[in-house]
Amino acid sequence: MSDLRLEELSAATVVAANNLTLKPGQEQYVAPVSHSIAEAYVNPTTAWPRVVLQGDEVVGFIMGNFDAESDDPALRSCIWRMNVSADHQGQGIGRFAVHALADEARSRGFDRLTVMYEPGDDGPEDFFAHIGFTVVGETPYGEHLAALTIAPSTPAE
Repeated sequence: MSDLRLEELSAATVVAANNLTLKPGQEQYVAPVSHSIAEAYVNPTTAWPRVVLQGDEVVGFIMGNFDAESDDPALRSCIWRMNVSADHQGQGIGRFAVHALADEARSRGFDRLTVMYEPGDDGPEDFFAHIGFTVVGETPYGEHLAALTIAPSTPAE
């Protein structure tokens, strides 16, 4: 785990990120990374796309959105997309990625990180609950809205 690191999505990592595989049944719960790439291109000032590398291998992808001016509080500091390679799930990679995103949110002055997901047997609900997210609502489309309270940054003394 100590060799995990986050890097901004780049030309060097985009193909590997787009080729991440999921476990059977998970495909219905997450859009392909290529959709995130398009969203990041359309929203370059608020999107935060990152790959998770273990050594030199891309093993995960996470994209956040930071928009303090959004009319929807759920979209001000949120996880838009997250994928962890099927072969690397259960090894702490998702937790690492979410904590890194939470750290970025904290550094930008946010005290909450949200995520929306479709509930279901192979979905991400157990993962998000395990790392501290609590369901706080439901979208008009039946997705769960969950939130993680993050402690504010403390100034250095």
